[in-house]
Amino acid sequence: MSQVTISGNAGGTGIFTIASPNSNSNVTLTLPATTGTVLAADGSGNVSVSGTVTATSFSGSGASLTGIPAPSALTTASGSAPSYSARAWVNFNGTGTVAIRASGNVSSITDNGTGNYTVNFTTAMSDANYSVTALSSRDASTSNIITQIDGTTFTSSACRIRTFDVANGGQDALNACVSVFR
Repeated sequence: MSQVTISGNAGGTGIFTIASPNSNSNVTLTLPATTGTVLAADGSGNVSVSGTVTATSFSGSGASLTGIPAPSALTTASGSAPSYSARAWVNFNGTGTVAIRASGNVSSITDNGTGNYTVNFTTAMSDANYSVTALSSRDASTSNIITQIDGTTFTSSACRIRTFDVANGGQDALNACVSVFR
């Protein structure tokens, strides 16, 4: 059984340092003022905390941490406007046998015919009210290629894009890139 040492101000709101002999780092917890038990050991080396715990920093990989909420904002954002991450993205070859080159939250691409693709999400969106940005490139034999988002086929689990040659209609895209924001 591991021994855990807790030191700090034991009355009311306090800052406690928890040192474990099995690690090279300490963890500092700021505990709220409370009249009840805020730290409890279960006899198996686990310590539970009741109340809200505020953490100002962590060290190590955090691989064994659970229940940590996702950040509410990007740490790289600047200015006062909110910043939003892409919920899905894909770069794929749309000619011949369609193939994903790289992606995030995209499980597959369905080839619905010449220049007609469905992007299928690994994890569905909360609804179909998301924004899609799509671009594509052409091969040397195509004069111009236009990428169109087919808004009538948006679902929470997929969206459809179409690529066209201005002169000849539907045209498979050599490279297609799709980003989804919600």
